[in-house]
Amino acid sequence: MSLKKQYLKSKSKCKVTFRLSSQVAKKAKNVHIVGEFNNWSTLETPMKRLKDGAYVVTLDLDTGKEYQYRYLIDEDKWENDWEADKYVPSLYGGCENSVVIV
Repeated sequence: MSLKKQYLKSKSKCKVTFRLSSQVAKKAKNVHIVGEFNNWSTLETPMKRLKDGAYVVTLDLDTGKEYQYRYLIDEDKWENDWEADKYVPSLYGGCENSVVIV
């Protein structure tokens, strides 16, 4: 899992690439990233499976903000990004959400 940030020249957007490692994804059939940037939609933002079994997606996010998110594997297993910028308690499920700061 890792985050890669590329700030655009306009400085109002940042391309953030989210990656869920093959070790965490294991034999997942599908992975979605779910968070504040897509109104916590479990279907809106599927991730692309790479040849090595990892999953990746790049999103354009507004700068100057923090976004909470989690990964949803095969529509039933939630996973955090252990390389997130920070973590905050979730209001649901007694867990923490990953946070990306852009």
